[in-house]
Amino acid sequence: MNMKKMDPQKAKAYFRLRTTLIIIYLAIGAIVSFGVVLFAESLQSFTVMGIPLPYYMGAQGAIITFIALLFFNALISDVVDKKFGLIPKEDSNQNQAVNQ
Repeated sequence: MNMKKMDPQKAKAYFRLRTTLIIIYLAIGAIVSFGVVLFAESLQSFTVMGIPLPYYMGAQGAIITFIALLFFNALISDVVDKKFGLIPKEDSNQNQAVNQ
């Protein structure tokens, strides 16, 4: 694969966006992990499938949230990389030659 140099301003914007996204993902993870525990007593009244929310989040909700975050990170990363031109456009003729 051929790597090209990125304009410094464009690179700064790319890393700023990626850093912002990572901070958002970490904040969601912290809220899911620690926020539910900190407010467990007040969240007891909420239920998920008949199970109190704090217990559900501790048992499997946090894991499901982290898996969803990984999935969304992959999708959003592809969009960001395409926006900044880091994913090369595929040449359909070249792909056909490789697949034969």
